[in-house]
Amino acid sequence: MANTKEIQRRIKSVNNIKKITKAMEMVAAAKMRKAIEAVLRTRTYANLSWETILRLANGQTKENHILLQAKETVKKVAIILMTSNRGLCGGFNANLINKIIKSTKQHKDYSHEFILVGKKGGALTKYGQTIIAEFPKADLVTGVNEISALAQMIIVGYEQGDYDKVLLAYTDFVNSTKQVPRIKQLLPVDINAQDDYLGVVGQSSQIATTKEYIVNKKEAHDPNLGYEYDYLFEPNAQEVLAGLVPQLIKVQLFQALLESNASEHSARMSTMHQATEAAGDIVADLTLSFNKARQASITSEIAEISAGANALAD
Repeated sequence: MANTKEIQRRIKSVNNIKKITKAMEMVAAAKMRKAIEAVLRTRTYANLSWETILRLANGQTKENHILLQAKETVKKVAIILMTSNRGLCGGFNANLINKIIKSTKQHKDYSHEFILVGKKGGALTKYGQTIIAEFPKADLVTGVNEISALAQMIIVGYEQGDYDKVLLAYTDFVNSTKQVPRIKQLLPVDINAQDDYLGVVGQSSQIATTKEYIVNKKEAHDPNLGYEYDYLFEPNAQEVLAGLVPQLIKVQLFQALLESNASEHSARMSTMHQATEAAGDIVADLTLSFNKARQASITSEIAEISAGANALAD
């Protein structure tokens, strides 16, 4: 058994770590509250904008804008990966990266290139993945302009044929204890895309933006079977879509960044809370060991004194 001084040093060290994790938990909680407020303020607008762009892609107007048109063959895929800048947030980054690696292994016929938002996405280099760009990520997003450069890069790249498809990988915020990694097809905008992991940005209990939802809603407002309707554009569809579609894509990127930030701070708060509780348990165990060691030392000293006293008496 370790001596009492060594145990005391360990108790002091663990208590210092406990103070740090508690402080980090409180900081993460404050950032989480602000991030959740930002997510809730924009989520409805993001849902409605995605419903609008899916309707455009499902109608005749998709011929008027290249972002609504799927490529005949898919060879090169760009994946936007949103991770954190720092660790100590549990499986936040690992779960998303593992999902990405699994997805790339299932689609070996495609050439994948990654665009990072957050420093922890650099771990992909360990898996032999190609990183073509990296954008900074703020702890608290202040405006949509923070993702303007990223949106411009992927839109121009898709229009010029650099990519045949653009995917968005991020962590969807469900609540403070649950965050789900998602992979969403961003370009081309396609209502038939397999968006099983679309997340709250595209699907919610309030606005279920799915193919079935749009078709059923169209039939509900169109009792005459076979009748097709479309949007009316002024001055013309090309000019309106040229300004509208890129902005709606930017909204999806912005909302995904907000979801990722809220998920990150929630994961870090939960991880630091667990670390604080674990430190408390370790201190309790060490305190028990200290008391046992101290009691053993006292018993040993009493035994020595008693043995010395008996020797003198003899």
